[in-house]
Amino acid sequence: MKIENRRIILTGAASGIGRALLEALCQIPCHILAADRNGPALDASLAALEGCPAQLSGLEVDLSNSAGVDALFDEAQARMNGVDICIANAGFAYYEKITQPDWAHIEAIYRLNVFSAIYSLEKLQLLAAGHDFRMVMIASGMSHLAVPGYAIYGSTKAALDRFAEGLRYELARPEQLMLVYPIATRTNFFQQAAHKTPVPFPSQTPEIVAAAILRGIRRDRRRVYPSAIFSFILLLDRFLPLTRRLYQAHENKVFKQWQQGQN
Repeated sequence: MKIENRRIILTGAASGIGRALLEALCQIPCHILAADRNGPALDASLAALEGCPAQLSGLEVDLSNSAGVDALFDEAQARMNGVDICIANAGFAYYEKITQPDWAHIEAIYRLNVFSAIYSLEKLQLLAAGHDFRMVMIASGMSHLAVPGYAIYGSTKAALDRFAEGLRYELARPEQLMLVYPIATRTNFFQQAAHKTPVPFPSQTPEIVAAAILRGIRRDRRRVYPSAIFSFILLLDRFLPLTRRLYQAHENKVFKQWQQGQN
């Protein structure tokens, strides 16, 4: 799908991959509604991009509930008269050892990482009825490869992967739903996961991920793997399962060292 002159929703636009995507998209003539729950950071990001070829507008909104997603799509309809591309980038992580039952803790991450993305797709289908669209969900390399410390976070991304695999059979065009599988991205994302969270190996910059996402949209990809190293690891794992176990053993050692540092 061409990106030029499209109407685009981008969530989590104030930082990390979202900010890199906003900077890349703003160089293309299109209409962007950028959303984030951090209003001041979003305003600063938009102000820094004034004068770019894209038409930019922002919306401070909490997307961890249906009312927030409804408000986002209502604003998109009012400001852009519809949506062609929705990039559900908003999300967060936990880096932790699970020790106590905590329903609210589990629910919070699923509401934003999973429910919000799926509900956004349902809203997009309704709004774009009869027209071609693209839904982009940011999954994770952890959808395929479990990493110690990220059990709950990884499960949210695996949920998106399984959802997409099933839903593509229902779509008129399977490429209308594109999942992106970044590896650890060098942003403050991991600092939000927990105090002094170690960044898993390998890692990449948000600009690399953003560029891969735009290429994926243009080429009608169903899946995008921004890291060639990670793609090679997945391929190698098919023939040498020991690769996975060695990697996970290394990350488990890192996790235990982190735990000791928290005590």
